[in-house]
Amino acid sequence: MRILLSEGSGLTSRQVAGRLGALGHEVEILSSTRICLSRFTRHVQAVYAVPRFGRGPFEWLATAERIAAERKVDLLFPTQEQVTVLSARLPQLRVATIVPPFKSLVRVQDKISAFRTLEAAGVPQPPTTLISRAEDLRGITAFPVFLKHPVSTASSGVRRARSTDELEAAAEELGVGRSELIAQAQVAGPLAMVQAVADRGRLIAHHACVRLREGVGGGASLKESIVLPTLAEMLARLVGALDWHGGLSMDVIIGDGGPVIIDVNPRLVEPANALAAGVDLVGAMLDAAAGAQAPEQPAGVAGVRTRQTLLAILGAAQHSGSRRAVLREAVAATFARGDYAGSTEELTPVAGDPLAVIPVLAALGASLVRPSLWRSFHAGAVGPYAVTPEAWAQILATAA
Repeated sequence: MRILLSEGSGLTSRQVAGRLGALGHEVEILSSTRICLSRFTRHVQAVYAVPRFGRGPFEWLATAERIAAERKVDLLFPTQEQVTVLSARLPQLRVATIVPPFKSLVRVQDKISAFRTLEAAGVPQPPTTLISRAEDLRGITAFPVFLKHPVSTASSGVRRARSTDELEAAAEELGVGRSELIAQAQVAGPLAMVQAVADRGRLIAHHACVRLREGVGGGASLKESIVLPTLAEMLARLVGALDWHGGLSMDVIIGDGGPVIIDVNPRLVEPANALAAGVDLVGAMLDAAAGAQAPEQPAGVAGVRTRQTLLAILGAAQHSGSRRAVLREAVAATFARGDYAGSTEELTPVAGDPLAVIPVLAALGASLVRPSLWRSFHAGAVGPYAVTPEAWAQILATAA
């Protein structure tokens, strides 16, 4: 098939492109920036310029549909936040895609709606407070607490407060009074990333991995697959209640009382660790898009470690600001030493794909010259695909 990815920036896009190429599909990508991560792989055969999604979601959509028609694309694969506008316009789309019904998506797209949906489904979450005005902050007495804007991507709208003063400052920064906010108590435990694929309300594939080492922007530079005994039942109940179709991902804290969900994304997120553990989430997406009843995949195995060297390098620059620390982390990740021993590269595997090394070398060189340049790499990856509050408001208004 000829498959067009909705955005070339971001880690998920790069991993999906690699898997689709390995499956023998012809992969092309849309990108609102001249240089994007998914450009640097032999698996991508063409890159097409589109308007920046967060500034004009419907301008992006019109361009994407035109390119899909010109290229005779078989499937427009949503790898990032473009799932929102594709879902909103699903009945009118002129290209096949794989997204949930819009009535399902709106129940999890913003953090407040997601909280209410998870609560109704009986899915565990941290203690949560909804903040409509500054006076509501007085009810929060336990710290630390995470204050969140309802619409944000890659932790851009999340602030951690350790005191009343920090909470008030964070609320002012996030626009308390102008927008409803959500506050959730911090739960102690490791961060796990959960992915699922559903076929019209039926769970067909799922996976979980834990973050062993933190990279840039809170991402995982080292992951290990895990098996959570109650996960499949919880996910099946949730996708059934939502009548979900396509990818669904969650951030989970594994606390003393079991897993609690702290964030939901209506799309796949970084599926490569799942593949290494025996679960092909990208393949499951293609099965769900095919129209016939998709087969169910068995759970993966635990203990499989994968690394993202690019995130490791930029994370060392962010967290230490030291050239020596950057070089030390780069060596450990590149040669699978120290914490990275026994892991395989999931983001930029160089074997058989020499182009993959280019962004890694660029990040290493820039971080050794000036560690603070990590911000440019991180902003360039997230900015092109992030759905802004303004874009989400446009989508909601048009779909209403």
